[in-house]
Amino acid sequence: MKIFAIGMNYAAHNKELHDTLLKPEEPVIFTKADSALLKPGKPFFVPDDMGRIDYEAEVVVRICRLGKTISPRFAHRYYDAVTVGIDFTARDMQRRASQNGQPWTICKGFDGSAAIGEWVDKEKFLNVQAMHFHLAKNGQTVQEGCTSEMFYGIDEIISHISRYFTLKTGDLLYTGTPAGVGPVQVGDHLEGWIEDRKVLDLKCK
Repeated sequence: MKIFAIGMNYAAHNKELHDTLLKPEEPVIFTKADSALLKPGKPFFVPDDMGRIDYEAEVVVRICRLGKTISPRFAHRYYDAVTVGIDFTARDMQRRASQNGQPWTICKGFDGSAAIGEWVDKEKFLNVQAMHFHLAKNGQTVQEGCTSEMFYGIDEIISHISRYFTLKTGDLLYTGTPAGVGPVQVGDHLEGWIEDRKVLDLKCK
């Protein structure tokens, strides 16, 4: 099982972190280790030795069949379910890595950094590329987005990734986060929704 993630896929998030609204020339792809996966119902243990840890709520899609060099017009056949996940990020470490031209392997892929919600069949939605989602922290909405706001849509991303990696059943794709990212602390309660469906509920310890 592979975990792919997309960076800089929402303009407002790019503005808050990188002070730019520009669209990347191609999808910004990074991966997380399989040990990063945090399954539904499990708490997130905030590392005490990695500096500031930020939540980044994202729509996640589940790959359902083997595929390589997939055309965008056929990409919808390769995933069957969606949910909200959280790409936990060691922000201080990420900034240092970026400044020094180093990879994001540790700051994005540490154990437990890929929280996942309950899966919902994609057929439950009229259009997966027009889904609203949001994240609440301690009962207050902190992030809101719509998949229509992505620079690169789900099918485009799947097609692009499949040029370089063979997609397999069970692989996960985190599709990018909207504006509103922020730090988590021990005791925080995070809840994620797609439309009116609550799919993610986790506590930070």
